[in-house]
Amino acid sequence: MKLESKAVIQIQKPIEEVFQGIVNPEKMTKYFISESSGRLESGKEVIWKFPEFEDRFLIQEIKIEDNSSVSFVWDPETVVKITLEKLPDDSTIVRVNENGKELNEDNLKWALENSGGWANFLACMKAYLEYGIQLRKGAFEFMRK
Repeated sequence: MKLESKAVIQIQKPIEEVFQGIVNPEKMTKYFISESSGRLESGKEVIWKFPEFEDRFLIQEIKIEDNSSVSFVWDPETVVKITLEKLPDDSTIVRVNENGKELNEDNLKWALENSGGWANFLACMKAYLEYGIQLRKGAFEFMRK
């Protein structure tokens, strides 16, 4: 059995704006990461840094479908897929799914933590795209080593 983490939210912005909020590092650094070596593009690799950690994370196997989906690998055992759905009121449903780990005690903990992490990602993206608020700023200072 493969485990997966999931999160979903509705953002009151057009799908094109939400898509740019995910692939454009100038936007993503306002609510999720602190640094990126580049834009998310199919076939490229980028490196992300988070404000609370010294580690850098290689983002690879990037696949982009404009205004529809973004997928990538940052853990060799999993694939992250973010899908966008345009609604009639011009808002967007954003779904995040990360899966691939086998069921065991450690990986069950991973699935629960990552579901919460992706929910946080979505809440921070919604706050930034809709209101310009940076929810993540200072939220995880307690995790600094």
